[in-house]
Amino acid sequence: MSPLSRPSRFRRIGLCVATGALAAVTAAAPALAADPQPVDQRGEAAVSAPASASDELSASALQREHEARQEAQTQNQAKPQAPKRTYKGRVIASPYLLLRDKPTRSSKVVGSVKYGTVVKIFCKTTGDNVDGNNRWYLLTDGTWAWGSARYIENIGAAPRFC
Repeated sequence: MSPLSRPSRFRRIGLCVATGALAAVTAAAPALAADPQPVDQRGEAAVSAPASASDELSASALQREHEARQEAQTQNQAKPQAPKRTYKGRVIASPYLLLRDKPTRSSKVVGSVKYGTVVKIFCKTTGDNVDGNNRWYLLTDGTWAWGSARYIENIGAAPRFC
């Protein structure tokens, strides 16, 4: 067993536990509506579940977590919502950029994007090194997939870390 696989396994277990807790709180929300306790105190821990992503997390897992958070935020309208930050980039790989299900060069190819296309970026993480660049962007155009930052030129601010 590789020493590098141990932390990522624990992160995945933690993510599963946090996602399960969030799902349980979301499912129990109608039953707790009669509870006189304020909404902020009741849902605080579930809404602030960590969104750590390791190199082995799939894009679909991050997508499910993001959708669960959005659903929890729409149910909890008492909290003011921060403005959503959108990140964009332009594909500079010719003739196209391969999109993958994990931020590694050996992971499954799930699609491609043509040269010059402007893409929406959700976040960035570290992964396999591509021509001296180990950053990977999670793209949200239609399908959630990873693209090497080596072949995506930022438009505006650099994306946040996942």
